Amino acid sequence: MAASRATTYEVRCAFRAPLDYVFRWCTDYTPDDARLEKARYERRILSRSARRIVYEDLEDSGRGWDWSRQTVTLRPPDRWHAHVQGNLRTWEIDYRLAELGDGGTELRFRGVRRPTALGPPNPSRARMEPAIARGWAGFARALERDYGRARRGPGPRRTERCDNVQVRRPG
Repeated sequence: MAASRATTYEVRCAFRAPLDYVFRWCTDYTPDDARLEKARYERRILSRSARRIVYEDLEDSGRGWDWSRQTVTLRPPDRWHAHVQGNLRTWEIDYRLAELGDGGTELRFRGVRRPTALGPPNPSRARMEPAIARGWAGFARALERDYGRARRGPGPRRTERCDNVQVRRPG
């Protein structure tokens, strides 16, 4: 059955911030996260502990409601896993961080996505991986801005670019 076909997506993204800061920032799930993504979903945090966060996102897609529940297992200091159950798709996502030689941090995103009986087929890797990378590039800009404010105060910075094949550092 086509609806159960899984697709694996992989993306890497570099941040100009140390690993411990990146881990805390990326795993600090809040109801305001939609603003970072320039999205319109509503997020409700259902539970939070030192090792586990459960939340739901709900968004009116125009064709109905898009709902998902994420159960995130934190594995400090450098990884976390998300199990996502939704009305249109499920995901199993592994996030891993690695220190870069320049004091930055690389994120490795690996997600396996399956459409539900109600959901459309998975997008191709060629279409979905750049979209995921663009999302993480936006997170990288916000994270680096927050890190700069926390450490040095506001000022000019060079942003990193996420890429599904390799990490590229412009400039």
